[in-house]
Amino acid sequence: MTNTPEWRISDTPVLYPDAVSTMEERVAQIREGIANELIWLLEHPSLYTAGTSAQEADLLEPERFPVFRAGRGGQYTYHGPGQRIAYTMLDLRQRGPDVRCFVHNLEEWVIRALATFNVKGERREGRVGIWVDRGGGREDKIAAVGVRIRRWVTFHGISINVEPDLEHFSGIVPCGIDAQKFGVTSLVDLGLPVTMMDLDIALRESFGTVFDH
Repeated sequence: MTNTPEWRISDTPVLYPDAVSTMEERVAQIREGIANELIWLLEHPSLYTAGTSAQEADLLEPERFPVFRAGRGGQYTYHGPGQRIAYTMLDLRQRGPDVRCFVHNLEEWVIRALATFNVKGERREGRVGIWVDRGGGREDKIAAVGVRIRRWVTFHGISINVEPDLEHFSGIVPCGIDAQKFGVTSLVDLGLPVTMMDLDIALRESFGTVFDH
């Protein structure tokens, strides 16, 4: 197999269990050397996922949407229409078996894609994901990162808020963050009329600048 990832875009929302099943199968195939790496861009119907560090107290409205236990790292996250999910199935045996470097590269990928729209996404010590400074001491999260690695093949990945219903984040404490200081935003919430296709192009163009160097 070549080390050139396949890119796949799903035009209709993908059920979470179906996505996990597809990722599991592809990871096994990559591990066996019978399939290329895969970058899968999709949306989910509205749901909450609980990462391996999730605290039950952070699930404020357990009846609002289906809740799925995710094998990825992190805490509670909302996924739904208007949010671009990018599941990354990459072979770190070929790219370098360094988990910290991989996560840093995922963050850098998001930062560079957002920069396409003149959005300054930033990392924050002690807070996972990518943040936007809103001024006055307020910072809002625009992208989440949650990964799993099995025998040096990655899956799960990133999510970027394009135009989701931000009120749905109120059913959880997103990634354990303090709602008094930190909120959630999206590209459209920032006043940018960005479409999902616009973001997909930016992700495709910025991927190589991070991962292929």
